[in-house]
Amino acid sequence: MLREVWPFVVEKRDSPMVLARLVDRDGPGARPLGATMAIAADGTWRGSVSGGCVEGMVLDAARAVLDGEAPGVAVVAPGAHLMPWEETPACAGELRVLLTHVPDDPVRSAITSAITNDRPLSVRIDLTPPYAWSVGTAPVDGPAFVEELPGRNTLVLVGATDLAASVAALAESLHRRVVILDPRPGHVASGAFPVSCEVIRAWPDEWITSLGPGDAVVALTHDPRIDDLAIRAALGSGAGHVAALGSRATHAQRLRRLEGVPGLERVCGPAGLDLGGASLAETALSILAEVVAVGNARSGRRLRDGRDSIRTTLPAW
Repeated sequence: MLREVWPFVVEKRDSPMVLARLVDRDGPGARPLGATMAIAADGTWRGSVSGGCVEGMVLDAARAVLDGEAPGVAVVAPGAHLMPWEETPACAGELRVLLTHVPDDPVRSAITSAITNDRPLSVRIDLTPPYAWSVGTAPVDGPAFVEELPGRNTLVLVGATDLAASVAALAESLHRRVVILDPRPGHVASGAFPVSCEVIRAWPDEWITSLGPGDAVVALTHDPRIDDLAIRAALGSGAGHVAALGSRATHAQRLRRLEGVPGLERVCGPAGLDLGGASLAETALSILAEVVAVGNARSGRRLRDGRDSIRTTLPAW
């Protein structure tokens, strides 16, 4: 997806670059349509279109475009280089990958601005020469591939703690807006948090007023005066996932204190999936894993024990 590789595009803005985008395929695959690679002239690259099995072929095709070959659609297949006696992989269908140069302004600037400022944007690229890029929703004749860039969903962490810092660091790659709330001045001033997240000194009920079904709130302070306010506010805000840290005994006490609050049965406590971890990083991984599972309406169980499609058919958070 464009969002996954765009920071690299911005970093390499002074270098010639090719974008390779998965626009069609005739079988199953590890990556969704729209999966993107960005290949710079200096040999560095980011992203994938298949999860690993055709990237070498795509890199060769992209380098040919960088060397002057015309942009176009490359047809690649995971089993293309197998010997006759070698088993064909299960995802051996043909992939059609569109190779073009990074769009010029104003399209390039529009994509950068939308991703930076969390504004939704529709990005279109024609599938016939000269493979023109455009943004917006105006209808254009001819076949095209359209990607909708949504704004990021919000992950609210209540409590400016060391665990919140670990969760925020892991969440950076999940393309979520991370907001850390804490009314305690000494906590918000710790300097422990990634620069990409917002750290706000506020009582949670003052800040949490309107969230959407793709947003999540996780209370981490272990202080009922703060966590209970956060849970009440989150349940009334429309947030899709509400969780609170603590033992089972702590959570039982919490439920007794909050008895009668509408939607209390939605609160996930103790927060996280059962990974058995003890370190801050492992606990953060457990909490974020539950956020992703709930956002995709999944149970979080082991993939080998399930029969559903590995990738959700719902929009990921």
